[in-house]
Amino acid sequence: MTSAIKLTGVRKSFGPTEIIRGVDLDIRQGERHAIIGPNGAGKSTLFHLVSGRYNLSAGSVELNGEDISNLPPYEIYRKGLSRSFQVTNIFPRMSVFENVRCGLMWSQEYKYSFWHLVDREKKLNHRTAEVLEEIGLTSRQHVPAGVLTYAEQRALEIGIAAAGGADVIMLDEPTAGMSHSETDQAIALIRKITDGKTLVMVEHDMGVVFDVADRISVLVYGEIIATDTPENIRNNKAVQEAYLGAEAEHA
Repeated sequence: MTSAIKLTGVRKSFGPTEIIRGVDLDIRQGERHAIIGPNGAGKSTLFHLVSGRYNLSAGSVELNGEDISNLPPYEIYRKGLSRSFQVTNIFPRMSVFENVRCGLMWSQEYKYSFWHLVDREKKLNHRTAEVLEEIGLTSRQHVPAGVLTYAEQRALEIGIAAAGGADVIMLDEPTAGMSHSETDQAIALIRKITDGKTLVMVEHDMGVVFDVADRISVLVYGEIIATDTPENIRNNKAVQEAYLGAEAEHA
């Protein structure tokens, strides 16, 4: 099966401290892949390396067969990879509608042309309205994004990540801080938004991980110790000892 993301010998050090220690990982096109591990395992650092926020110390990253190692984030985005962040990353003073529209502009080939009056761009605004409908925020489209509830802000960020048409979506702890009902709604949204795409997510809620993921990779102290189906990960003794423990029995 064709790889969406392929990591080979990826390493990242900050000074003398090595955070990512030779990660090899092959994420297949169209699969939903979760990366789990204890706090400090290097999960967010790995996300930053793939999405271009950090440069690699060694190794390579491929996106759909193309080497994207150390490219800047905007170039990686143009090649079809979009991501959200662990901390909500939106424009709080802009309206919900404007936030989504900004996420769409590159994919609709508007670039940063100052002579474009985006309010008159029917195609762009129509697609923005469609995205708002998909993420359930049509009724909130004119309010500043900063006044949305936490769950609504996360939904908005997921929508922005998917709006640009990227075929690989990376979500960093998309359900963190949510209630059970909010988590259920977020899972439904993630399934809807990423249908037919490749999803890579970091998530601490094992219920979410085992419900959503086709395969799971376990990162411990900067190394992948297992990649397998949810059922096999649940029953993996090494994973239980290193991370899951009793939590796997109740997920």
